[in-house]
Amino acid sequence: MKEWTREERYRILMDPMELWELHEKAAASPYRQSFHIQSVTGLMNDPNGFVWHDNQWHLFYQWCPWGAMHGLKHWYHIVSKDLITWRNLGVCLFPDRGDGYDNKGTYSGSAIPIGEDLYLYYTGNHRDADWTRRAYTCLAKLRKDGWTEKYPLPLFGQHPDYTEHQRDPKLICREDGYYILLGAQSKDLRGRALVYRSDDLLHGWTFAGELKVPGFEEFGDMWECPTIEHIGGHDVLLFCPQHLKLTGRGESVNHNGYIMGSMDWKTLTFTPDGQFHVLDFGFDSYAAACANNLENTDEAILIAWMGLPDVSYPTDEEDWAGCLTLPRELTVRGRRLIQRPLPGLKKLRDEKLSLTANEAGCYALPAAAELEADCRPGDMELHLFTRSDGSGGLNIYYSQEKHQITVDRSGMDVRFNREQGESRSRPLEDGLSHLRIFIDHSSVEIFVNDGDAVFTSRIFPTAEERFFHADGDMFLRLWTLKKAVTDRFVI
Repeated sequence: MKEWTREERYRILMDPMELWELHEKAAASPYRQSFHIQSVTGLMNDPNGFVWHDNQWHLFYQWCPWGAMHGLKHWYHIVSKDLITWRNLGVCLFPDRGDGYDNKGTYSGSAIPIGEDLYLYYTGNHRDADWTRRAYTCLAKLRKDGWTEKYPLPLFGQHPDYTEHQRDPKLICREDGYYILLGAQSKDLRGRALVYRSDDLLHGWTFAGELKVPGFEEFGDMWECPTIEHIGGHDVLLFCPQHLKLTGRGESVNHNGYIMGSMDWKTLTFTPDGQFHVLDFGFDSYAAACANNLENTDEAILIAWMGLPDVSYPTDEEDWAGCLTLPRELTVRGRRLIQRPLPGLKKLRDEKLSLTANEAGCYALPAAAELEADCRPGDMELHLFTRSDGSGGLNIYYSQEKHQITVDRSGMDVRFNREQGESRSRPLEDGLSHLRIFIDHSSVEIFVNDGDAVFTSRIFPTAEERFFHADGDMFLRLWTLKKAVTDRFVI
C-alpha cells in the first residue's frame, strides 16, 4: 500500500483537471456504486451540513481529492429533491491557501438556512509552521447564487482546558437560544462534548460548559460527531466514542452509537435512561449525521459514512475510498432507535426477477438489487455473494434457540480489516420475521424486522461471487435497482 508523504496529503488543488485521470480511474472500477453517494475522486468520509433548504436537500461530505488517505479536507456539495437521486454540485469549502484558520482542512460540521442563504458551521483545522494544531469553529455563507463566503474571523477558538481535538460543531436551535455541541477530548484523554451558546446565529458565541453525562465520564478518549436529537418525545444523544472496545465488536475501537435519556439545557446535563447502544451492527458505519430543521419531531433522517477511521479498503489501491449509507428514517420504538429505509427507495425498483435456481440450488444475484425475505419461525441461513456452486460468500444466520442473528463476511474472496473481526451478532427478543437487504456493487445494508436492527458493511465481490441461496422457511422477492447517483466529474 502506498505511503503518502505530508506534502502529498496536504497538496493544494490548483486546477480541476489535475484530477481528471484519477476520476477516470475510479469510474472504471467494478466497485463503483449505483445508488450510494460516493466521491468523484480520492477519499470521502463524514457527511456534513445535512439540511433542507430552497426546496431541496443539501448534503456535504469530507473530501480529500488526491487518493485514499486523510489529508487536506474540503466540503463537497451534493443535492437531492427526494433523498434518493443525488446530483454533484462540486466543492463548496476549500481550505485557505495561506495561514488562515482552516489552512490544513475544512473539517466536519452542520448547516442552517437563514433567509435565502445557507450557513455552514465547520471546524477549521489550522497548523502552524511547526505543525502545531489549533482548532477553530468557523462560519461560511453559501449564497443562493452558489458562491461561498467565509467569515473573516472564527466564531470561537479551541478551549484551553481541553486538548486540540475539538471539532464537528452541531448547531441546535431551541426556543431559549442557539447551541453548538462540539466533540472534544479532556487533558486526561477522556471523551467529552462541549456546549457553546448564543442568542444570535452569527455572533456572540460563548462557552456554556461541558456536557455532563452521568456514568459515561470514562467512555473512550475522544467523542466525535455529537448531537442531541428530540425524536418522538425522547432525547437521544448520538456520538462516536473512540479508542475503546465493546463486547461483540471484535477489535474495533471506533464506534457510532447513542444513549436514550433526558436533556436539561439549563444544567447542561444529559441523564441516561439505559446503556450505550450501537447504532449499526455491521462492520462499516460511522459519523452519523441527522438532518437539521425537520418539521416532524416524531422522526429524524440519518445518514452515515460507510467506513471507519484508521482502516483501509480494497479500493485504496485504485486511489479512491468511501461512500455514504442510504438515508434512513429514525424513530423510537420502546427504548431503542428504529432505522427504516425511506419509502421512496421503492421507486428504484426496476425489474422483479423470477427466482430460478441452478443445479446447485443457487440464484443469480445482480450487482445492484433489493432482496426481501419474510421469515417464518425456525433457523434460517441466507448466503449472499456465493460462487455458482453455493460456496463462500457473506452469510446471514438466525438461530431460533439463541434468538440471535449473525452476519459473517469471512467467506468472501476479498477479505480486509480482518483484525477488526469478521462476524457481528444481534439478539432478537421477538425472533426473526423480516429482512430487507439493499445490495450495491460494494456494499450491503441489511434491515432486520422493520428497522429493529441494521447491519451495514462494505463488501467487494469478485466476478465469480454473483449468486445466493437460502435455507429455512422463508418467502423471497428480488428486484434489480436503477442507478440513482450520478458519477459526473464536477469540481
